[in-house]
Amino acid sequence: MKLTLENTGEANRIRSYDVGTITVNETEVTSTLLLTPEQLHDGWGPADVGELGNDHMDAITAMAPELLLIGTGRRQQFPDRRLMARTIQAGLGIEVMTTEAACRTYNVLAAEGRQVAAVLFMIEADSR
Repeated sequence: MKLTLENTGEANRIRSYDVGTITVNETEVTSTLLLTPEQLHDGWGPADVGELGNDHMDAITAMAPELLLIGTGRRQQFPDRRLMARTIQAGLGIEVMTTEAACRTYNVLAAEGRQVAAVLFMIEADSR
Protein backbone atom coordinates (compact mmCIF):
# COMPACT_ATOMS: atom_id res chain seq x y z
CA MET A 1 0.00 0.00 0.00
CA LYS A 2 1.26 3.46 -0.83
CA LEU A 3 0.79 6.27 1.69
CA THR A 4 1.32 9.94 1.00
CA LEU A 5 1.15 12.87 3.40
CA GLU A 6 1.61 16.48 2.35
CA ASN A 7 3.08 19.34 4.39
CA THR A 8 4.88 17.02 6.79
CA GLY A 9 7.96 19.10 7.51
CA GLU A 10 11.28 17.43 8.19
CA ALA A 11 10.04 14.46 10.25
CA ASN A 12 10.48 10.89 9.02
CA ARG A 13 7.35 9.63 7.29
CA ILE A 14 6.35 6.20 6.07
CA ARG A 15 5.63 6.55 2.36
CA SER A 16 4.63 2.94 1.63
CA TYR A 17 4.63 -0.60 2.97
CA ASP A 18 4.20 -4.01 1.45
CA VAL A 19 5.31 -7.59 2.00
CA GLY A 20 8.95 -7.44 3.10
CA THR A 21 9.48 -3.70 2.64
CA ILE A 22 8.72 -0.36 4.24
CA THR A 23 9.70 2.94 2.62
CA VAL A 24 10.60 5.78 4.99
CA ASN A 25 10.98 9.05 3.11
CA GLU A 26 13.07 7.84 0.17
CA THR A 27 14.73 4.90 1.96
CA GLU A 28 13.47 1.37 1.32
CA VAL A 29 13.95 -0.85 4.36
CA THR A 30 13.75 -4.65 4.22
CA SER A 31 14.40 -5.65 7.84
CA THR A 32 13.13 -4.72 11.29
CA LEU A 33 13.41 -1.01 11.92
CA LEU A 34 13.13 1.47 14.75
CA LEU A 35 11.65 4.77 13.65
CA THR A 36 11.09 8.12 15.33
CA PRO A 37 10.27 11.44 13.68
CA GLU A 38 14.00 12.30 13.94
CA GLN A 39 15.75 8.93 13.54
CA LEU A 40 15.66 5.83 11.33
CA HIS A 41 17.50 2.74 12.51
CA ASP A 42 17.18 0.09 9.80
CA GLY A 43 18.34 -3.44 10.48
CA TRP A 44 17.52 -2.77 14.13
CA GLY A 45 16.73 -5.57 16.55
CA PRO A 46 15.44 -9.06 15.96
CA ALA A 47 13.55 -10.37 12.94
CA ASP A 48 10.75 -11.75 15.15
CA VAL A 49 8.72 -10.08 17.90
CA GLY A 50 9.29 -13.09 20.17
CA GLU A 51 12.99 -12.23 20.23
CA LEU A 52 12.52 -8.71 21.65
CA GLY A 53 14.46 -8.46 24.89
CA ASN A 54 15.23 -6.12 27.76
CA ASP A 55 18.20 -4.59 25.94
CA HIS A 56 15.98 -3.63 22.99
CA MET A 57 13.32 -2.09 25.19
CA ASP A 58 15.89 -0.30 27.38
CA ALA A 59 17.35 1.34 24.26
CA ILE A 60 13.89 2.56 23.22
CA THR A 61 13.02 3.74 26.73
CA ALA A 62 16.26 5.76 26.81
CA MET A 63 15.00 7.66 23.74
CA ALA A 64 12.11 8.92 25.93
CA PRO A 65 9.18 8.65 23.49
CA GLU A 66 5.64 9.28 24.74
CA LEU A 67 4.43 6.14 23.03
CA LEU A 68 5.92 3.03 21.43
CA LEU A 69 4.12 1.35 18.56
CA ILE A 70 5.09 -2.24 17.83
CA GLY A 71 4.07 -3.43 14.38
CA THR A 72 4.28 -7.22 14.46
CA GLY A 73 3.87 -8.15 10.80
CA ARG A 74 0.71 -9.42 9.15
CA ARG A 75 -0.79 -10.61 12.46
CA GLN A 76 -0.87 -8.99 15.87
CA GLN A 77 1.52 -10.84 18.22
CA PHE A 78 2.33 -9.65 21.71
CA PRO A 79 5.88 -9.57 23.10
CA ASP A 80 6.59 -11.47 26.30
CA ARG A 81 4.27 -10.18 29.02
CA ARG A 82 7.13 -9.67 31.50
CA LEU A 83 8.91 -7.50 28.95
CA MET A 84 5.74 -5.49 28.36
CA ALA A 85 5.13 -5.04 32.10
CA ARG A 86 8.71 -3.95 32.74
CA THR A 87 8.54 -1.39 29.94
CA ILE A 88 5.17 -0.01 31.06
CA GLN A 89 6.50 0.28 34.63
CA ALA A 90 9.35 2.39 33.22
CA GLY A 91 6.68 4.87 32.08
CA LEU A 92 6.48 4.08 28.38
CA GLY A 93 3.07 3.64 26.74
CA ILE A 94 2.97 0.70 24.32
CA GLU A 95 0.52 -0.22 21.57
CA VAL A 96 0.89 -3.55 19.74
CA MET A 97 -0.78 -3.94 16.34
CA THR A 98 -0.20 -5.22 12.83
CA THR A 99 2.57 -3.48 10.91
CA GLU A 100 0.06 -1.98 8.48
CA ALA A 101 -1.86 -0.36 11.36
CA ALA A 102 1.36 0.73 13.07
CA CYS A 103 2.57 2.47 9.88
CA ARG A 104 -0.67 4.43 9.56
CA THR A 105 -0.78 5.28 13.28
CA TYR A 106 2.87 6.37 13.30
CA ASN A 107 2.26 8.82 10.44
CA VAL A 108 -0.74 10.39 12.18
CA LEU A 109 1.09 10.78 15.50
CA ALA A 110 4.28 12.11 13.88
CA ALA A 111 2.23 14.63 11.87
CA GLU A 112 0.70 15.82 15.16
CA GLY A 113 4.22 16.45 16.49
CA ARG A 114 4.01 13.65 19.05
CA GLN A 115 7.16 11.95 20.36
CA VAL A 116 6.39 8.51 18.98
CA ALA A 117 8.70 5.58 18.33
CA ALA A 118 7.80 2.59 16.18
CA VAL A 119 9.40 -0.83 16.00
CA LEU A 120 8.23 -2.29 12.71
CA PHE A 121 8.64 -5.93 11.79
CA MET A 122 8.30 -6.79 8.12
CA ILE A 123 4.95 -7.93 6.75
CA GLU A 124 5.16 -11.61 5.81
CA ALA A 125 3.67 -13.09 2.64
CA ASP A 126 0.19 -14.50 3.14
CA SER A 127 0.61 -18.26 3.59
CA ARG A 128 -2.92 -19.18 2.55
